[in-house]
Amino acid sequence: QVQLVESGGGLVQAGGSLRLSCAVSGSVSSINAMGWYRRAPGNSRELVAAISGGGTTDYVNSVKGRFTISRDNAKNTMYLQMNSLKPEDTAVYYCNADWGTGRGRTIYWGQGTQVTVSS
Repeated sequence: QVQLVESGGGLVQAGGSLRLSCAVSGSVSSINAMGWYRRAPGNSRELVAAISGGGTTDYVNSVKGRFTISRDNAKNTMYLQMNSLKPEDTAVYYCNADWGTGRGRTIYWGQGTQVTVSS
């Protein structure tokens, strides 16, 4: 199993930047893909960005060209660099990890970090 801890959220003005971090501990070698999700007030949780074990990335259309997901395997940390932030990016951001295989396959979540973008 693994534990995920997000950090880096905060309050920023529109047009600003933030970098979120997701520190991973535990059986990290069994992690497959990882991702960043967000949930805005009144909305369902949505996938923002994902990165495979091989480094392939994917983004929701609304953040393409502004957000970058990355993994530093040496530091067991995943990042989300967020540039040109907009008020509609305001949400609680969660990292997750797709772990294991077969019947032992499990999705793990962090506790979330608040991102607030003021206009």
